[in-house]
Amino acid sequence: MAIPDFQSVMLPLMRLCADGKEHAIGEITDTLADQFKLTDEERRALLPSGAQEIFRNRVAWAKTYLKMAGLLETPKRGICKITERGLEVVRKNPPSINRKYLR
Repeated sequence: MAIPDFQSVMLPLMRLCADGKEHAIGEITDTLADQFKLTDEERRALLPSGAQEIFRNRVAWAKTYLKMAGLLETPKRGICKITERGLEVVRKNPPSINRKYLR
């Protein structure tokens, strides 16, 4: 499987946070990589700049968009938590969440 784009990460990220607990971004990234069945090579693949892993970057962008939409919050650095509005979205069980959905 190819490394998913950041929009494909949004719904699994929301479902992972739907327990209402605070989650470390590192934990989220590892769990989502497992869910997407990424190989070790895909997990280690770097952006062209070589500054960051591609999948970690995509999880970060998904989190950023979800936060801007008010579905996630970051109570502390490196931690995210679902908001009440985010829980409402997960309860609706959308087939996907993407930038168009967030608008």
